Amino acid sequence: MIHIQNIFFQRGRTPQINHISWDVYPGEHWCLLGRNGAGKTTLLNIITGYLFAQQGEIEVLGQIFGKANFTQLRKKIGIVSESIKQRFQPGQTTLDVVLSGKFASIDLYDMVSHEDICQAEKWLDFVDCLSIKTKSFGLLSQGEKQKILIARALMAEPALFSLDEPCSGLDLLAREHILSYIEKIAMQKKAPTLIYVTHHIEEILPCFTHALLLREGKVFSKGTIDKQLTEQNLSAFFQHPVSVIQKDARRLVTLKKH
Repeated sequence: MIHIQNIFFQRGRTPQINHISWDVYPGEHWCLLGRNGAGKTTLLNIITGYLFAQQGEIEVLGQIFGKANFTQLRKKIGIVSESIKQRFQPGQTTLDVVLSGKFASIDLYDMVSHEDICQAEKWLDFVDCLSIKTKSFGLLSQGEKQKILIARALMAEPALFSLDEPCSGLDLLAREHILSYIEKIAMQKKAPTLIYVTHHIEEILPCFTHALLLREGKVFSKGTIDKQLTEQNLSAFFQHPVSVIQKDARRLVTLKKH
């Protein structure tokens, strides 16, 4: 699904991605963990073709970067991110925002069919937002906007689904609603591979199989969830002793006193 080898990206004086190698195989769902500024969003933007690495090899969904047709590739990648959300005009209807996902565009430049509209309504219903399909995107709450972006990302039935801190700024109830939809997506028969960016370990759902821990643009560690989210590994990662409490298949991390 993803093969990156020794990629490097620098903007300004400090490398943001410093010789990272990483492979994602079919059937895996990954979390990208790291503190603010660790390089999580930059790595995600490189994978989705919105930034270009200055060194290294990248292959996503069988497309080798440098030879890939990004217009076609992006139609196979669902994206939920703050940068995507900010590009929509406040007056666009939620239905039009979802429909744009079929074309991996922001505005609707192509004719949409009755079948397209039915598909968009199906995904709006999936995120419990069918009743607001004619509402202006700019009038939605932050939680509703995130739901609409999830429905939009599902429109093209993507093979890869990237979510960049989708619960950021949400209250507890709105966050859990978003996480419930992500879990439903992972449980589908032909589920896309999920790449979930966060710095909140309590958001990591049981459906996630692997984690990539980033620190200062480098891979700190990577592998299966059970091996990555241990007290020993996370204490080393945060450079501070932590406790890991597991409840209902989710983990909560707290700092230990020195």
